[in-house]
Amino acid sequence: MTIKLTEIEIVPVRPNKGLVAFASFILNDSFFIGDVAIYTRIDQPGYRLVYPVRYLVTGLRVHCFKPIHKPVADEIENQVSGYYEKLIEKAKKTEGTIQDDRLSETD
Repeated sequence: MTIKLTEIEIVPVRPNKGLVAFASFILNDSFFIGDVAIYTRIDQPGYRLVYPVRYLVTGLRVHCFKPIHKPVADEIENQVSGYYEKLIEKAKKTEGTIQDDRLSETD
């Protein structure tokens, strides 16, 4: 099965307990996936994805969606993590530029 991710969007957040960003993307030109948390891995370098859950009034935890096959989960994780790493590298390269300074002044 080929996994194609398009329109990947990453929203970095102030790091908190391993959470570094949220991601959204289109899966195989057919399905929008959003609110996927990107966390740093504890046991090894890299990142892991955490898919959204909702809690019912009864306290029951319900998974909104998540991959059910490990190869699919791994491929999505690799693509999203790779995109996030490129974004971070790009941000590091532009740090201190006029464009970056203007952005930080409005924060």
